[in-house]
Amino acid sequence: QVQLVESGGGSVQVGGSLRLSCAAPEYTYSIFCISWFRHAPGKEREGVAYIYTGIGSAYYSNSVKGRFTISHDNAKHTVDLEMNSLKPEDTAMYYCAARSGGGACGFSTAWYTSWGQGTQVTVSS
Repeated sequence: QVQLVESGGGSVQVGGSLRLSCAAPEYTYSIFCISWFRHAPGKEREGVAYIYTGIGSAYYSNSVKGRFTISHDNAKHTVDLEMNSLKPEDTAMYYCAARSGGGACGFSTAWYTSWGQGTQVTVSS
């Protein structure tokens, strides 16, 4: 497992923007995929975006496509999630997760062995 630390959450109004960051202080090059998930009260945990850290390929859920951008800084070992045009339904606790070793990358929570503590995002109208 790898320690992950999220930051950047907060409260914004509808249409606003936030940038979340996921840092791996003890980064290991066995990590090949980092994802962002979110969990809202009364709902299941939802995959939002993931990125292959080696090649930079990124994928998004339909609910955020076109509004969110995931990026990886190889030098800093961070994965950021830029969130624009925020909606009330984006309100949730956001978590980053890392997958090490091999296999596929996606939104199956069972694939991830390292999780951050979460950062709250609240969008108000």
